[in-house]
Amino acid sequence: MCGICGEIRFDGEQASAERLSRMSGCLQARGPDGAGLILRGRVGFAHRRLKIIDLTEKAEQPMTDPDLGLTVAFNGCIYNYPELRRELEGKGYRFFSTGDTEVIIKAFHAWGPDCVRRFHGMFAFAMLERDSGRVTLARDRFGIKPLYLAQDEKRLLFASSLPAILAAGDIDTQIDREALHHYMTFHAVVPAPMTILKGVRKLPPATIRRIEPDGSFTDEVFWQASYAPAPGEERYSSADWRDRVMDALKLAVKRRMVADVPVGVLLSGGVDSSLLVGLLAEAGQTGLSTFAIGFEEANGEKGDEFVYSDLIANHYGTDHHKIFVPGSELMENLPGTIQAMSEPMVSYDNVGFYLLSREVSKHIKVVQSGQGADEVFGGYHWYPPMRGAGDPLGTYAGHFFDRSHETLKTQLAPEWLIDRDASRDFVSRHFSGDGAPDPVNKALRLDTNVMLVDDPVKRVDNMTMAWGLEARVPFLDHELVELAARIPVEEKLKDGGKGVLKDVARQVIPHEVIDRPKGYFPVPQLKYIAGPYLDMVRDTLTSQSARERGLFRQDYLDQLFTDPASHITPLRGSELWQVALLETWLQLHGIRS
Repeated sequence: MCGICGEIRFDGEQASAERLSRMSGCLQARGPDGAGLILRGRVGFAHRRLKIIDLTEKAEQPMTDPDLGLTVAFNGCIYNYPELRRELEGKGYRFFSTGDTEVIIKAFHAWGPDCVRRFHGMFAFAMLERDSGRVTLARDRFGIKPLYLAQDEKRLLFASSLPAILAAGDIDTQIDREALHHYMTFHAVVPAPMTILKGVRKLPPATIRRIEPDGSFTDEVFWQASYAPAPGEERYSSADWRDRVMDALKLAVKRRMVADVPVGVLLSGGVDSSLLVGLLAEAGQTGLSTFAIGFEEANGEKGDEFVYSDLIANHYGTDHHKIFVPGSELMENLPGTIQAMSEPMVSYDNVGFYLLSREVSKHIKVVQSGQGADEVFGGYHWYPPMRGAGDPLGTYAGHFFDRSHETLKTQLAPEWLIDRDASRDFVSRHFSGDGAPDPVNKALRLDTNVMLVDDPVKRVDNMTMAWGLEARVPFLDHELVELAARIPVEEKLKDGGKGVLKDVARQVIPHEVIDRPKGYFPVPQLKYIAGPYLDMVRDTLTSQSARERGLFRQDYLDQLFTDPASHITPLRGSELWQVALLETWLQLHGIRS
């Protein structure tokens, strides 16, 4: 897990070492163990290293194989690299290092860009071909590893974070009004390739981009899951599906133990993270480190789920670390949390993961985390109403959208509005795609391929990487996701949601964790904004920068300031926190438009 960046020139100029150094400096937290920079005329790559696999300097990056004429900058982990290495050695390739980076180079030479179809893992990489001058960018199937881009007729910049792109200078930082519509409507999800800024895009997940020396490029989507059963699967019983999921999940967890350093677990106390701990224990892992976090309660809402994480930690005898964050520490760490966001992310979970990652990074460098299970196995409350819905689009929007297009007109200043319901149009296009006729599967496919990428997955990457911590997500093993996509809807929705996964869990972990009300990462102070938190957000939204930007109607802000607890979105989020978070992010990153 690392940070990468680069510059590709199309105008005859040379790539700038000084510009790359500025970008790389912004990525230092992602890779505190080493730095490298390579210039190849019009192309330059830089890399920040977090040592997880092959801890020697032989695996330093950017990595070049002069015999093959290839140079790579890579962020992520290829879990099946030992198997691929053996296959490549059988083809006659010889290796000078023992890690996964060199395997990517050899695999690219052997199989071309299609090598990514063979990779089990999370990755974003840039590969320069010396002889043709072509650069290939690729991003993993679920966008677990980020890749931001800025391109004009003179150059293309890429980086693992949006702030690193800004550090290069001369970037169009105007706010993208369509992206703003998504942020305010689609629960702060801004789908790729957009970001909130006009001049910065992101490579979509599961995409290979081939960039020619003149700046022209082609994109290829190399993966998507099918939501139709494979031949013979229509005869499967609940027990058959349970057993297949169990086998696939065990393999996914085992794959993510590949490391030359210890691997721990972020243990929230929910079914998903508890199941990971149970499977690791069953696989013989001893001395497993687990970590949980909690906050002060507010408005009568509890701020921790320690009772469940303690239960699992005690049951399996883990080396458990329980972190409690008082309100004063929460507030003083909000600026750091928001600064660590590559894009504005409204979920309260961010500060939880930020502070949890700070503590975890003092003990280990790698953790497994339970993100993705709800989207893949049907755990959210809006999936059951989708079943048999006559109007899938309306049903989904009614449960997931923070507000309607008509309501947004009363909240955004007129100059920031667009004349169409961009978020509803986006979901409509996604729902109309082939391969998922059932309304529930339409929602699952959208959430797995879009919402998951630009909310939970991005959140975990940004917050863990702010402290040089690598997070691995077994529930996003692509073979497990392919299997889950084919499971009948009724198996996923039974037992209050994630039924088939709960069937698996009942064979592994105590039932008290399974038969509990569904929880989430509670940070009540940011949901029921009052006292010093209200003062903080009011100061931000009435500052000179905010007034000059003028994103929101003053009468809307006045309503929020007067009674913030009455303005809660359908997904239990604070409208005041949503608008304050956006303005704070813009100010912290020096955005003036």
